[in-house]
Amino acid sequence: MAERIPRVPVREQDPKVRAHNFEEVCFGYDLQEAMLEASRCLHCKNPRCVTACPVSIKIPEFIAKVKEGDIQGAAAVIGEDSSLPAVCGRVCPQETQCEGSCILGIKGESVAIGKLERFVADHSAESDETTRPAATVTPGAKKVAVIGSGPAGLACASDLAKWGYDVTIFEALHRPGGVLEYGIPEFRLPKDAVLKREINEVKALGVKIETDVIIGRTVTIDSLMDNEGFEAVFVGTGAGLPKFMGIPGENLNGVFSANEFLTRNNLMKAFREDYLTPIHAGKKCCVVGGGNVAMDAARTALRLGADTSIIYRRTEVELPARKEEVHHAKEEGIDFQMLTNPVEILADENGWVRALKCIRMELGEPDESGRRSPVPIPGSEFEIPTETVIMALGTAPNPLIVKTTNGLEATRRGGLVADEEGRTTREGIFAGGDAVTGAATVILAMGAGRKAAKAIDEYLKSK
Repeated sequence: MAERIPRVPVREQDPKVRAHNFEEVCFGYDLQEAMLEASRCLHCKNPRCVTACPVSIKIPEFIAKVKEGDIQGAAAVIGEDSSLPAVCGRVCPQETQCEGSCILGIKGESVAIGKLERFVADHSAESDETTRPAATVTPGAKKVAVIGSGPAGLACASDLAKWGYDVTIFEALHRPGGVLEYGIPEFRLPKDAVLKREINEVKALGVKIETDVIIGRTVTIDSLMDNEGFEAVFVGTGAGLPKFMGIPGENLNGVFSANEFLTRNNLMKAFREDYLTPIHAGKKCCVVGGGNVAMDAARTALRLGADTSIIYRRTEVELPARKEEVHHAKEEGIDFQMLTNPVEILADENGWVRALKCIRMELGEPDESGRRSPVPIPGSEFEIPTETVIMALGTAPNPLIVKTTNGLEATRRGGLVADEEGRTTREGIFAGGDAVTGAATVILAMGAGRKAAKAIDEYLKSK
């Protein structure tokens, strides 16, 4: 029976309409749609979806509750392992993780696990009954500092708070959420309606969040441990250092890193007319890169009124962005220039971007990652007229923590040296997420935060 029910499609805003607004693209399931989709689950004896989930959510258990219409029960099951279900249901790459491992996906379409998780989180938040565990900070509890309020920090802090620790998160920016707040656009993750709500759930566990605190500037890790009584520290500072190509013209007016462009728009609300944050998308915009951040930047520039192209040096097959993001970008009218690589950014007489000079590429032999290496085609240079260029080429961890903390070691690429459980080269300091691995996914960062929380718990109990 289960195989014969087709996957329930999710309702979305019309592409022609949404290309001009910042409202959420997907509307999500209603109760009937969610229960029907949940009925497709086979409840495998060895659920591969759970193994493929970085935070090990008990997926068949929560889906069984949805099938029965017990949404609060489903929320309680998810809540045992995830502190950000409404976020993960929206931004996780489910197609390569839980859904990618679903048995139904072998011959047909996998269960829409992500859309069901989102439905459960949203529906239970809107109902009056709450499944939230009560705040459990025990009197005289040991103090733990969490640096960074992104997905790794929030996941680590949640688990530690549930186990009775006195947890304080220190955030450098003026709003908590890390990359969820400054990096992911409103049309994929509504900030007030979804992100703020889930951060409030973390606070309700007894976690304190202090914003505008730059660890390494305002205070150091050493001063937290020596003077303020913190017995362990988790570093979840993400990867906020943008990368550039090193081509001529990158310092012209009208060239941005995707980080700066998205931060102005998301954290500083440049897309809203009642905010005076300056942002320059121009009439024509080129976004260089092919990952999710490139899609986010391109779809944001489009909504700000720019005719937008994505410039990528391989073919569509190699695009690292989620298929859903690429599909949405195409539907909205974004132009994809494949097998194209910038060689220079050209200026007008006033020092502003006039055009992007590119060269055509062809695919050669596979590189270390197994993807075929792009090779320039001699004599194939051409110009794309544009007013702005956004570089979305990945990010590296910020070196500030390493530079200001004795005994912490970093890798060649700037990531903190840490073992599988998050233990760094200095006792009592743990790390996880993008600060260790470089830019990765929200859910992998959460998984790392949870592992580190467990290691911190063991460490403090053994002291």
